[in-house]
Amino acid sequence: VAIIPETVKKLAAKKIETVLQSGAGERAFYSDDEYKAAGAQVAASFEEMASGIDLLVKVQKPDLAEVQKLKEGTALISLLYPMVNGEIVKALASRKITSIALDMIPRTTLAQSMDVLSSQANIAGYWAVVAAASRLPKFFPMLMTAAGTITPARVLIMGAGVAGLQAIGTAKRLGAVVGATDVRPETKEQVESLGGRFLQVTGVEVKAGAGGYAAEQSEEYKKKQAELVATAIGKADVVITTALIPGRRAPILVTEAHVKSMRPGSVIIDLAAEQGGNVEGCEPGHEAVKHGVTIVGLSNVPSQVAVHASQAFSRNIEKLLTHLTADGAWKINLDEEIAKGCVITREGVIVHPKVKEVVK
Repeated sequence: VAIIPETVKKLAAKKIETVLQSGAGERAFYSDDEYKAAGAQVAASFEEMASGIDLLVKVQKPDLAEVQKLKEGTALISLLYPMVNGEIVKALASRKITSIALDMIPRTTLAQSMDVLSSQANIAGYWAVVAAASRLPKFFPMLMTAAGTITPARVLIMGAGVAGLQAIGTAKRLGAVVGATDVRPETKEQVESLGGRFLQVTGVEVKAGAGGYAAEQSEEYKKKQAELVATAIGKADVVITTALIPGRRAPILVTEAHVKSMRPGSVIIDLAAEQGGNVEGCEPGHEAVKHGVTIVGLSNVPSQVAVHASQAFSRNIEKLLTHLTADGAWKINLDEEIAKGCVITREGVIVHPKVKEVVK
């Protein structure tokens, strides 16, 4: 849920009143009564809520029907992925809705406390390891037993961003032997600081990304990476993939041939499933067994840790609203870095330059 009762109180101190759609917090274990006690009003339906609000805050993007139910001139804050959801962006503009895309907040030091992608990726990286451990028919740590020594599980993590680094740390704490790959050589130090071994492609030019993301790499690089990865995957008990490219389908990192090379009973957790997946054969939204290997491609992974995911998301929203409002009124300045990065539509037009280029 996008806002928890703790945040309702903090927003009230900033002259922002909260209206909750009844039941919105239940699956994150926050009851309507807790919201009321914190000072929120509770609306019986989405329609009742939408008719009396100035701003809608959601976790996932709205559908077209929800956009049409919002009053003209209101505002929306949610994950939006505007580069690939042009119809929703156009609908928001036509309704004169000020839309703020949480996935477009710049990944800068100033915006860190508002960055839901990072806070949710942190949670996803933790969950991925726990989910893999619960599915793997082996222990993670090395154990010395009366029946002899049990060797530790080998975990390969592909992508050393926020999710990948959390996965490395979590897998290491559980006692696994951890290897990691990333197209950004500068992540080597971070991987090693968490106890992982960095597997690096050498002898090929690496394209630098921007804003904390990886860039699309050359075919030569991909070939070299595939060779490196093929060896590592063949030895791995668990593979966790985390590679995303903003506004694009997730790159395929693990081919069907790689999956076949893994021992039966091995586990792959594909954290890029919502954007098509990093794993060939991944079924987004589902868990499947291919060639004896369990491939987990669940959607909205942070919801598997709903209490803390909601807490982190809600605190990000509080910081964002503190930045964009004053005394309960908007103070959006499109020349300022954060607003310029995440405000997509305003006063009937698409104002974000990159989105404007893509959405006609």
